[in-house]
Amino acid sequence: MGGDAGHTLLREVWGFDSFRPGQEEIVRAVAEGRDVLAVMPTGGGKSLCFQLPALLRDGLTVVISPLIALMRDQVRALTAAGVEAGAYTSANTEEENEALREGLREGRIRLLYLAPERLAQAGTAAALRRWGASAIAVDEAHCVSQWGHDFRPDYLRIGALREALGVPLAAFTATADEETREEIVERLFGGREPKVFLRGFDRPNIHLGFALKDSPRKQVIDYAKRRQGRAGIVYCGTRAKTEVLAQALREAGLEAVAYHAGLEPDARRLAEERFQREDGLIVVATVAFGMGVDKPDIRWVMHADLPKSVEGYYQEIGRAGRDGLPAEALTLYGPEDIRLRRSQIDEGGAPEARKIADHGRLNALLGIAEATGCRRVALLGYFDEAAGPCGACDNCDRPAEVFDATTPARMVLSAALRTEERFGKGHLIDILLGEETDKVRSWRHDQLPTFGVGTEWDRRQWDAIVRQMLGQDLLRPDPGRHGALRLTENARPVLKGEQAVTMRRDVLPPKGKGATRAEPRAMVAEEDQGLLSALKSHRRALAQAQNVPAYVVFTDKTLMEMAEKRPATLDEMARIGGVGAKKLDTYGRSFLEVILGEAPAPVHPRRQKLAGREEGTLFDRLQAAQAELARGPDGRDKPLSLNASALARIAAQHPRDMAGIERIVGPRAAERFGATFLEILRDG
Repeated sequence: MGGDAGHTLLREVWGFDSFRPGQEEIVRAVAEGRDVLAVMPTGGGKSLCFQLPALLRDGLTVVISPLIALMRDQVRALTAAGVEAGAYTSANTEEENEALREGLREGRIRLLYLAPERLAQAGTAAALRRWGASAIAVDEAHCVSQWGHDFRPDYLRIGALREALGVPLAAFTATADEETREEIVERLFGGREPKVFLRGFDRPNIHLGFALKDSPRKQVIDYAKRRQGRAGIVYCGTRAKTEVLAQALREAGLEAVAYHAGLEPDARRLAEERFQREDGLIVVATVAFGMGVDKPDIRWVMHADLPKSVEGYYQEIGRAGRDGLPAEALTLYGPEDIRLRRSQIDEGGAPEARKIADHGRLNALLGIAEATGCRRVALLGYFDEAAGPCGACDNCDRPAEVFDATTPARMVLSAALRTEERFGKGHLIDILLGEETDKVRSWRHDQLPTFGVGTEWDRRQWDAIVRQMLGQDLLRPDPGRHGALRLTENARPVLKGEQAVTMRRDVLPPKGKGATRAEPRAMVAEEDQGLLSALKSHRRALAQAQNVPAYVVFTDKTLMEMAEKRPATLDEMARIGGVGAKKLDTYGRSFLEVILGEAPAPVHPRRQKLAGREEGTLFDRLQAAQAELARGPDGRDKPLSLNASALARIAAQHPRDMAGIERIVGPRAAERFGATFLEILRDG
C-alpha cells in the first residue's frame, strides 16, 4: 500500500518531492497495518511517518502525544496543509470539543491527538471505537520507560487501549537504548513483535562543541549575543539558575524567558507560546522544557551545565536544526558538574544495578566531553553507529593537544590513598603542590611522601588533571564523606603501572573570543539576505493575523529556497520544497508579490490547482492550441472555445483517443480541437 499514492500525498500535502532517508519504508509498514517501533533522530521526520499513513488508510488514526503545545502545533500545521485533524486536550473550550466530536461522528477527522492522561477516563476506548479508530500512533514512546527522566505513568495504559481496540500500533522515539527498546516492546505491544526500524542517529547539520567553564555566565551571554535574532535554548541544571540566567540575558539586551516545572502553568504556557511565535527568543530552561518541541528553526542549543547522560544530551541538542539547516550545540562543563552528577546517582533511591548503569551512562557522556578526537565519532559510537571524522565539531575545527598523564594521575591516586580517601580535590592538590595550609599541617599531611611531588604543574593544571580523572572514572566523589574523592576499580591498574592515562591539554579561548566558532554560519548568500528578511517579515504578519507559529505558514528552509531561487510564477513556486497544494492556494500569490515587487499575473483557479505539475504544462499547451483554433484551422469558422474546467479535465484525465475527448467536451468541440489535443497529449 502507499507507493505512488504516498509520493503524491507527500508532494501535494507536505510539498516535498522525496522522503527523507529511512522514512519511506516506515510509512509503508505503518500504512500496511504492521506493528512498528521506529527509533529515529530528532528532526528526522517522525511525525510524517504516522501522519501520511493516516491519509492512505481508512478510519481514524489516534495519536498519543505527551504535550498539549505539541498536539496543538501539529494540528495547526496539518490544518494549514489541508488535512482534517483535531486534538482533545484540557485546554479545549466546550465549543471546540463539540466541533471536534461532530467531525469525528461524520468521519471527517483523519488524525485525533490525545494526551495519555485521557486514557484513564472511562469510556475513552468505546468512544474511539464508535469513531472508527483503525490505528494507534505513539509519539515520544520512551515515556513508557519507568527509568527514563521523561516517564509518564499514563503511557502504561496504551497497551490496554491497543488490546481493547484490536488495531495496529506504531511507536516513535528519538532516543532509546536497547534496554529502553525492550521496555517499549513489552509495555506497548504486549508480547507481539513489532517491526523495528533503527534509523541513523547522525545529525550532521549540528555543529558539536564542548568547553570548560570559565566565567560561565559571561560565556553564555557572549555566545547568545553573537547569535542574536536566532532562536535558541539554554539548558540549566537547576530551576534557580534558569531565572538568574534569563534575567542576565535580558539585562544584556536579549529576549529571554525562563522555563521550569516550578512555574505556574500559565507562565509555562506563555513561555511555550512565545517561543513558538517569536523569532529569536531564547528559552533558559531545565530539562522540563523541550520534549515534543516542534519548532523547526531552533538554531542553537547550549548546555550551561553538564547533562545527565548521552541520551539526554542527544535528545536536547536534537531540538536544534530540525529543518536540516546548520545549527549549533555547545556544552559548558567543569569539575563541579561531574561531582554533582556522580553524587546525584549515588544519593538517589535507585537499586545498585541501576546506579552502576547510570554511572556508565555518565562515563559515556564524559568520554564525549573529554574526547581528543572527533566528537561525532564518539557520540555515534555510543549508539553503536560507526562514523568517520565529521569536520563539524570543535575537535575537527581545532584538534586537541594531548599528553601522557600517567605520572600525575598516579600522584593524585597515591595522595588520595595515603589520606584514606577522606578529602576532596582542593586538599589533594595542596598536598601535591606542597602548600603548608592549616589543614595540611593539622592532619600532618606535610609528612606524606606525596607532599610537594607535583610542583611541575600549577594549580590550574592540577584542576584539569583531577577533572579528567573524574571524567575517566578513575575517581568518584564519596556521598558518605561529603564529596571526598575515592578510587574506582578503573584506578587500580593505573596505580600499579599496568595502564597508561592520556589527557587533553586544556586550551581556553582568548578572552572575548567565545568557547567555539566565533560566528554562526550565514544562512543564505549576502545578496539574498534582504529578500529573506522581507519574506520573514511577510510570514510574521500572516502568522500573527492567524495566531499561529510562523513555521506553520512556511519554515525558514522554505523561505530560504524562495530567496535563493526567486520563483516568478505559481508553477515555479509550487516546486519550492514545503509548498504543498493547500499552502500554494493560501499563500502562493502573496509571497510571489514580495519576491516580484508587484502582483503576479492572474491565473484561473482550475489552472492554479495544477501548478507545478505536468498537467499544468499540458493545460497551457491545450489553452494555446484552443486559442489558435478558435475560428477553425483557416480562421474563418464560427468562434468556439472551451472553459478552463474542460481543459483541466483533459489535462488530468489524459484521454487516449477521440472518443475520450468527446466524452469530456462533446462532439462539436472534439471535431474542432480533438486531433490537435491528442497530438499534444501524446507528446506530453
